[in-house]
Parts: sequence; structure tokens; C-alpha cells
Amino acid sequence: MTGTDNEFLARRFEAHRPHLRAVAYRMLGSAAEADDAVQEAWFRLSRSESERVDNLGGWLTTVVGRVCLDMLRSRKSRAEEPLESGPTTPAPAADPEQGALLADSVGIALLVVLETLTPAERLAFVLHDLFAVPFEEIGAILGRSSAAARQLASRARRRVQGAPAPDADLARQREIVDAFLAAARDGDFEGLLEVLDPDVVARTDAGVTTGAAAVASGATAYAHLGRLALPVLVDGVTGLVVPGAGRPERALTFTFVRDRIAVIDIVTDPERLAALDIERG
Repeated sequence: MTGTDNEFLARRFEAHRPHLRAVAYRMLGSAAEADDAVQEAWFRLSRSESERVDNLGGWLTTVVGRVCLDMLRSRKSRAEEPLESGPTTPAPAADPEQGALLADSVGIALLVVLETLTPAERLAFVLHDLFAVPFEEIGAILGRSSAAARQLASRARRRVQGAPAPDADLARQREIVDAFLAAARDGDFEGLLEVLDPDVVARTDAGVTTGAAAVASGATAYAHLGRLALPVLVDGVTGLVVPGAGRPERALTFTFVRDRIAVIDIVTDPERLAALDIERG
């Protein structure tokens, strides 16, 4: 491939990047992992005989789907991902007609439910229900029939539709956060399990940690930060902040379902921290 050909291919790829990143973000729930998946799709495209690809958008969506599926399976096998790093930022929507971001579809509870699906269920639901990818193509990615792919999406859809609404009582949220903070400061693993939803999701820009045991282990590992943390409201949401030299070092916000912590979002990026509206709780 000549330099001119490569530049032309790169321009074609960049035209599809927002859509691919949106697909990957909805699959993985992490902006950094979504970028990694999209970059891998570019590597595969640049090594392929791209002139033989009739529908580049469809081909790239399939590749990103396969990459994300492998990443989800790897995540499940490791049982946990890094809890330490920067913010989770939403990927841009594929296009205005495809609706809002994943978190806006049925609220944060959807993100929680997606983390409890199997990788195959998640792929089938995201690609079909959010991006209208035909079941024949989804089945090809999964190595299953289109009927099997349809069944996976249907099963995932039932679980998503039954997702509970997040709790909104700020006073009760503060009680739960206080209990979480006390357990983290004491390295009380069992105490953390009592306030964490079994399927809790902790998200940073570096990755996602799922499951109460994995999140509790991460929290106890950073007990020294817990001793510095202060309860606050972050953009009106119950959270914690760890003060630094003249500015917050990190902020945590929480989503609660059935009186337990279901989602923890961790922000450490200085620019993102500076943009947060933080007030003492």
C-alpha cells in the first residue's frame, strides 16, 4: 500500500471513528478500553486487503464487536480490572438518529445490568438493540446461528427492562457512603461487602472492576486514601473527595440501588476534577 493509499484509508477510517467508539463504549463501559478497541480495528484494517471490503462501516463494526467480545471475555476470566486511574468519559453518539448515550437509555441502572450479562448477551443486545446490526452478522461474530443470537439479545433485553431504578434519598445515601468510608478506612472487607451490591461496578478511564469482592479488595488496598476522604456532593450527587495540594486529588460518585452501592465512578484527571461542582455534604 502506497503512502497515498494509506492516507486515503486513514481518512475513510476516521469518518467511522465516532460510530466505532460509540459501539465500543457501550460494549465496554470504559472510554480508554473503547479507544483501545477502535485502535485495534485500525491495525486490522491497515493489515487487510481493504480494497475488497464493500461495506467498510459494517466490516469495521464487526471487527470492533469481535475485539470487544475478546476484551469482555478476558475481563470475566480475570474477575477484576484496575480500580486506579482517571475519569470515565462518555463516547460520542454514533449519530443523532441513533439516540442518546447508553447511560441515557434507561438511566445508570442499565450500565449495572449490562455488567451482569455474559459477554455474548451484551454483544447481542448492544449491537442489535442499540445499533440495529442484523442477527445474521451478530451470529457470525459469536460463531452461532442467527436464531441463537436473537435468543441472546432477547434474554438480555428482559434483564435490562427489569432493571431497578436508582435510589434518590440523599440522607440515606450519606448513611451508606459513611458506612463505606468507615469500612474502607479500617480495611474491613466484610463491612464493605455489606454496603456493596453483589454486582457493583467501579469505573475509571483505565477500566472497569465488577463484583463486590473485587471492588472491596480495591477499596481496602487504598485505605490510606480513605482516611483522607471527605463526604461531599459532586454535581449534586452523593460522593467523596480526597483533597490534595490546593485542589482535590480525586473524586468518587456513587449510584445506589436497593440501599447498596451499585456504581462507583472515580475521577482523577485534573481538568475533569476542576470542572466538577463539589460542595461539602
